[in-house]
Amino acid sequence: MAADLACLITKNNTNPFFVKMKEGAEAAAKSAGLDFQAYAGITDGDAAPQITAIENCVAAGAKGILITPSNDSVGPALKDARAAGILVIALDTPLADAEAQDITFATDNFEAGLLIGKWAKAKLGDAAKDAKIGMLDINKDNISVDVARDTGFLVGFGIEVPDLKVLGSETDPRVIGHETSNANPEGGVTAVENLLAKNPDMNVVYTINEPAAEGAFQALKKAGKEKGVLIVSVDGGCPGVASVKSGVIGATSQQYPLLMASKGIEAIVAFAKDGTKPTVTEGLSFYNTGVNLVTDQPADGVPSIDTTKGTELCWG
Repeated sequence: MAADLACLITKNNTNPFFVKMKEGAEAAAKSAGLDFQAYAGITDGDAAPQITAIENCVAAGAKGILITPSNDSVGPALKDARAAGILVIALDTPLADAEAQDITFATDNFEAGLLIGKWAKAKLGDAAKDAKIGMLDINKDNISVDVARDTGFLVGFGIEVPDLKVLGSETDPRVIGHETSNANPEGGVTAVENLLAKNPDMNVVYTINEPAAEGAFQALKKAGKEKGVLIVSVDGGCPGVASVKSGVIGATSQQYPLLMASKGIEAIVAFAKDGTKPTVTEGLSFYNTGVNLVTDQPADGVPSIDTTKGTELCWG
């Protein structure tokens, strides 16, 4: 008798976050005796390859699909998968349509943003009231993970956000602007160059993830402005924690993709066995896999761990 099949579909196969997620899912599937297939988009926001992958998994008779959705256009294909009796678990990024997934396993991305926002505000002290902040988002698509981290950061910094469901609803003059980074180093470079052109006095850079932060630092260094600019980020991968240790990033919120992937496989195993479906964390709309602020410059009132502990917990 053939083994049950689990599929993993990530946004791309180059970001270390998704690479580690694939490793975790593959290892957990192997140990559980599941067949495993992995697919990926080319870039963040690129839904077409993901839709094809969903269709392939349905055709192959998968028991479960784990997906980090590129955007909400994958929703209809996932609803078809659920209608075919497949367990659909969104990892890291929930879909807007609740019917497109059975559950989400994720970091509390708003909390991740909130922590780096509170830290940046505390670090600046009295100067926070005159901050010049550049925002490096994924893109303009209002992807849920993008919006939650972005708005969480702003709220943590003490900036009023009228609409927590869209990017850029704030009117606070401290925010220079929002730029697309595509969550990668090249995009981070271009985004910071554009923001510096708007305001060369920018002194805080929020970044959606650590690859974008890497590009942001490169652009600041090229402009001779790497000193005196706070960069904050989210991910907590080993390269990102190293960047915190070296001072490139001031603080990052660490998430746990290995846990998301392994818990996702566990859920598929239970579902294949007797139809049991996973349940959300109490008080939340998803299963929370946890977050920690990593910094070597702790701030009063903001819980954090240092880079030694962050390195122990980081995921590669």
